[in-house]
Amino acid sequence: VQLQASGGGLVQAGDSLRLSCAVSGRTSSKYHVAWIRQAPGKEREFVASIRWFDGNANYADSVKGRFTISRDNANNTVLLEMNSLKPEDTALYYCAARFTSSFRLTLTKEVNVYRSWGQGTQVTVSS
Repeated sequence: VQLQASGGGLVQAGDSLRLSCAVSGRTSSKYHVAWIRQAPGKEREFVASIRWFDGNANYADSVKGRFTISRDNANNTVLLEMNSLKPEDTALYYCAARFTSSFRLTLTKEVNVYRSWGQGTQVTVSS
């Protein structure tokens, strides 16, 4: 499976941005896709994830209410709509996939379970 992230950029605080993750090479719906970010000098941080089977999603507390993750079945794409961006949202954003044995496996915020990663896309929010 391949994941291709895009949509990053330089914006001002309060602006919005939409990231896209194209997923290819996978025919089953038994997987989760997450957005995970890493700021310079910091550890990787879970942002949001979605269960492909039914669109169930979860979020980090720091982005809840501002970010929305969704999937586009027709285009095998996962989107991350980011609103009310803050300077602390500045990071390299990765999309990653976790393949599961069950359609309804509970989503997790653990970063290490995601084994397939795309390249990152940089998001920079100026104050």
